[in-house]
Amino acid sequence: MMPLSFMKVYSKRAEVPGSVIIDGGSGYCKFGWSKYNGPSGRSATFLEFGNIESPMYSRLRHFFATIYSRMRVKTSFYPVVVSLPICHYDDTESAKASRQQLKEAIYSVLFDMNVPSVCAINQATLALYAARRISGIVVNVGFQVTSIVPILHGKVMRKVGVEVVGLGALKLTGYLRELMQQNNIHFESMYTVRTLKENLCYVAEDYEAELTKDTQASYEAAGEGWFTLSKERFQTGEILFQPRIGGVRAMGLHEAVALCMDHCHAAQLSYDDSWFKTVVLSGGSACLPGLAERLQKELYGLLPSPLSNGIRVIPPPYGTDTAWFGARLISNLSTFPNHWCITKKQFRQKSKLNLIW
Repeated sequence: MMPLSFMKVYSKRAEVPGSVIIDGGSGYCKFGWSKYNGPSGRSATFLEFGNIESPMYSRLRHFFATIYSRMRVKTSFYPVVVSLPICHYDDTESAKASRQQLKEAIYSVLFDMNVPSVCAINQATLALYAARRISGIVVNVGFQVTSIVPILHGKVMRKVGVEVVGLGALKLTGYLRELMQQNNIHFESMYTVRTLKENLCYVAEDYEAELTKDTQASYEAAGEGWFTLSKERFQTGEILFQPRIGGVRAMGLHEAVALCMDHCHAAQLSYDDSWFKTVVLSGGSACLPGLAERLQKELYGLLPSPLSNGIRVIPPPYGTDTAWFGARLISNLSTFPNHWCITKKQFRQKSKLNLIW
């Protein structure tokens, strides 16, 4: 993968024809033009299209056709950048085969729809690019799970290990619902609960100290009036660090990140350890205020000083749209699409497939 020339991104924009960006998250998809200031639309991700038993090709075809229809653009006009969550985490042969199968299905569908060239890249790498980095650890709080992904020079270090915590946005929203029900706070839908999570919840720097404070705050949810939350505001995000209080048997987020760092250190992939000491958060629930500060504090307390010195945790650089903006950045590079995309001919020849996932 070519190194990124960040200083030249905007000076070369006039030379770049633009591309379609489809950021297919595990919950929601963001799509739009690379020359726009943000995504132009959102929809359910491709996993929601068709029955889970239906063939992957059919679901992908339905998904991409829907996106192009909403954007009102012909598929043959522009290259496309497709991002997907990290999946099939292991470095085993079966996991490699599953990733290859998904990759080939994406390319087959898009080339059958006459897209001129395709860049398929995972969300974790794009989040790192959005933070103007090519090496580091990305903590992606997804819809169902949270993945901790080590990346060196733009490549996922699966041999080091991708850590996975069985907590995601769905569990956070569900736990807030439980807390509200316990406190007789009535609501009409899970959408309301999710809205309250996004607007009132945060992560406490010191959980025990926060329990002694008055943390009451109110928010007006459309169609349902005002809601007032107190301790629920920080108890919701606390399950990322203390999963047992939410009834989940899993490592805390800080423990999973520390384990990943320890594996990176032991692997000795670089002449120094600085490459994995930048931690970039991504995903909608990673936008909870205080999460970056709390994670950084916990890592300093958990790791020995030689490993913890220099650790920096960066909040999602572009909020919920961080991966989309990472795709936008590479779409506006002077080396795009030549060094990033493959064409239908190259796909048929199987010449570059292993270089771009």
